[in-house]
Amino acid sequence: MLECGSIHDMKTAKQMERHFKGAANHRRIEILLWIDAHAGVTVEDLAENLHTNFKTISQHTRSLAQSGLVDKHYRGRAVAHNLSPYGKRFVKFIKEFQRVDSKQSTY
Repeated sequence: MLECGSIHDMKTAKQMERHFKGAANHRRIEILLWIDAHAGVTVEDLAENLHTNFKTISQHTRSLAQSGLVDKHYRGRAVAHNLSPYGKRFVKFIKEFQRVDSKQSTY
């Protein structure tokens, strides 16, 4: 059953590619999960808590924002990061995918 109103409301494969490419990095997945647990987090906080340098985190958050998964909110000189509506759905998918037991695979 479709969650959307009709098939015309569904994203095309090309449109979805933007989101998947945006998250196609282990560090970006970590960032998405951290933002999900700590809404409004800054690049400084992400770098400190994920034990990665500021420049690396900054580049990854920029990619996540460009892919439509993260929203940036400017608070003076600080920038708060939150999941976009698509980011929230993507994190839900990641969490469900994490729980898949690979031993149950029928391949």
